[in-house]
Amino acid sequence: MSVPSSTISPRSNPTFGDAHASSSEAVGEQLDDFDGAAEILRAWGAGLTPDSDLTVSEWADRHRMLSGRSAAEPGRYRTMRTPYMREIMDRLSPGDPTQRVVFMKAAQVGATEAGNNWIGFAIHQAPGPMLAVQPTVELAKRNSRQRVDPLIEESPELREKVKPARSRDAGNTMLSKEFAGGILIMTGANSAVGLRSTPARYIFLDEVDAYPASADEEGDPVSLAEARSLTFAHRRKILLVSTPTIRGLSRIEREFEASDQRRFFVPCPHCDAMQWLKFERLQWQKGQPEMAEYHCEACDRTIAEHHKTAMLEAGEWRATSASADPKTVGYHLSALYSPIGWMSWMQIARAWEAAQGSDEAIKAFRNTTLGETWIETGEAPDWQRLYDRRETWKPGTVPTGGLFLTAGADVQKDRIEVDIWAWGRGFESWLVDHVVIEGGPDRPDAWSDLTALLDRSWPHECGAHLKIARLAIDTGYEAPAVYAWSRKVGFAQVAPIKGVEGFNRSSPVSGPTFVDATEGGKRLRRGARLWTVAVSTFKAETYRFLRLDRPTDEECAEGAVFPPGTIHLPKWVETEWLKQVVAEQLVTVRTKRGFAKLEWQKLRERNEALDCRVYARAAAWILGADRWSNARWDELAAQFAVADAGGSATGAARQSTRKAQVRRLARSSYMG
Repeated sequence: MSVPSSTISPRSNPTFGDAHASSSEAVGEQLDDFDGAAEILRAWGAGLTPDSDLTVSEWADRHRMLSGRSAAEPGRYRTMRTPYMREIMDRLSPGDPTQRVVFMKAAQVGATEAGNNWIGFAIHQAPGPMLAVQPTVELAKRNSRQRVDPLIEESPELREKVKPARSRDAGNTMLSKEFAGGILIMTGANSAVGLRSTPARYIFLDEVDAYPASADEEGDPVSLAEARSLTFAHRRKILLVSTPTIRGLSRIEREFEASDQRRFFVPCPHCDAMQWLKFERLQWQKGQPEMAEYHCEACDRTIAEHHKTAMLEAGEWRATSASADPKTVGYHLSALYSPIGWMSWMQIARAWEAAQGSDEAIKAFRNTTLGETWIETGEAPDWQRLYDRRETWKPGTVPTGGLFLTAGADVQKDRIEVDIWAWGRGFESWLVDHVVIEGGPDRPDAWSDLTALLDRSWPHECGAHLKIARLAIDTGYEAPAVYAWSRKVGFAQVAPIKGVEGFNRSSPVSGPTFVDATEGGKRLRRGARLWTVAVSTFKAETYRFLRLDRPTDEECAEGAVFPPGTIHLPKWVETEWLKQVVAEQLVTVRTKRGFAKLEWQKLRERNEALDCRVYARAAAWILGADRWSNARWDELAAQFAVADAGGSATGAARQSTRKAQVRRLARSSYMG
C-alpha cells in the first residue's frame, strides 16, 4: 500500500532533524483510512524513542513478573521484599562506574532472582553480549529451563525481544538466547569451549566456589570468563556470586577479601544503633529454638523477629575495608537477613542445634546459613593413638557392620599396594586386608595377581562371602599400563582414577571421561574411562573420621553405637601402615598475591596407606553409595541378617548375597 506524499511532513522524516513518538502519532491520526501504514509509522516512531533511564532494581519493580514455576512467591517482583538487594542490582546498571560486583552470601536471600533481574534488564534496556556461567553445563541447561525461560515467558517486554524457541530462525536454544543488539550465552565452568566462545560485555558467574580448578585443563574458569570482557574496557559489568566453602580455597571469599567488604547495617528498633547482624548475637535457651531473639550489640535489648521488616527497610550497605580496586565492590550477607516468611531466626537456631555433633552438618550450616567459610583443620591424628585403638577380629574377615567392599590400588615402580575396605551405614568402615603385589607395572605377573584379587572373596562374619564391588586404581604412574589392564578386566569392576588437588564437596569425583590410550604401540581413541578425584576432600574426611570420639567398652555394653564415619583398624595392621595413613598435614600457605591457600604436605616420605584409603573411598562414591537411599541400605543389611539368623550362611543366603553383589555392579555399570 502506498502512502500519499502529502501526508508526510519534513518533521516526520528521519532526514529532517529529531523524530519522536508524538510526531509519528500525529501522522497516524492523519492515516485513519490507512491502518496498515499507520501501524508501521507508529512502530517506527516508537523505535526512535529512547528507553527509560532505569536502574536494574527500578526495571525489576516495573517489568519483572515471577513465575510460579521458579519462585516461591509468584507475582510482581518487589525490591522492598529484599531491600538489601537494591544496591547490589543498581551497581550493575550502566550508569554506575562499578565494573565488578562480588556477592558472598547465604542461601535464601534472593540472590538468584536479583541475577535474573540483571539478565532481563540487559535484554530489555541495555542490550549487549552476555555470558552466564554455572558450575557445569548440565546445571546451565537446568538453569535455562527453570529460571531463564520463565523469566522471558512471564515478562511481556522480554517476550517481544526474544523469539520463542519453536519459531523458525528464532536464535533461541537451550544455551543461547538472541535478542536485538545482543545475545545471552549460558555455559558451564567445566567447558573451556563455552568460556571462550564469544566476547561479552556482561558476565554473570554463579556459584563460583563450585567451579572446577581448571576448565578442561585450560586454566581457571573465572579468569577465562573475565578475559571475554576485556574488549569492552570501561563498559563491562561482572557479577560473581556464591555460597562460600572452605577457608583458603574459597574463590568468593578471596574476591570478597580483596574488595571493600560491605556489610548491611540495620538500626536497633530500641536505640537506633546501626549494626550488621552476627550469629553470636542470636540467643536462645538450649532446646528452645522457638525462643530465639537477637540482642542489640549497643543496648543489649532483645529484638524480636517482627522488627526485621522495618530494620531491613532502614538498612544500608557500609564498606568495612579499603578496596585495592575502586571499581570492585564486595558484599556479604547471612540468612539472618532473610525476609519474614523465608528463613526465620527460629529455623536458624533449630538448624544450629541439629548440626551439633557432626562436622559435616556444622560446615553446611556455616556455608549455607551464615555465608561463611569452613575452616578445615586437616590435623593428622597421632599414629600411636590409632595403634591403641586397634580392634580384634579375624584377619581377612569382614566384620558384622560391613555391607560391601571396595579397594584402592596404588601403582609404584616395584610393587602394587592394595587395601580392601568394608563399608557400612554412615560410611563406617573396616580395613579388611592389605595386599602388596611384588613387581612393577612392567611385570605381567603383577597384573595377573591383581586380576586374581578381583576374583577373590572375603568371608563375612555372618557366613556370607563378598567380592570387591569396585576397585579404584591410580593412573599417576605408568598410565598406559593401567589403562590396558583396566580394559582387559572391564570397567564395570575397575575404575582408573586421576587425583587432582583441591576440595570439591558437592562432587568430589567427576567423570568418567573417555581418554586416548595405547595398546601394542597403537593409539586407541577413547580407549579408557578415567575418573577425576578431588583427593583433598577425601583426605580431610579420612582425618576427620579418624579423630572421632568413640564409646567406651562399658558404653557399648549398654547399647551405645559408634558414630557415623568411624574407621575401625584391626590388630594385625602394622606400625608402618599406621604411620603412612597419617603421613600428610593440611597447612595454610600464602600465595604471591598474599592470599591464604590450603595445601597438603607430607610429614614423611611414604603415604601409600593414605592414598589407598582415598582411592577406596572414591570407589565407594563411583559405586553410588553416597547417593543410596535408606531403602537400599536396608536391603543390603537385611541380606546379611538373614544369613546370620541361623548362625551360619545357608546356601540360599549365600546365593542372595551373590545376587546382591551382581545387582550392585549392574546398578553402577551405567556410571563406569
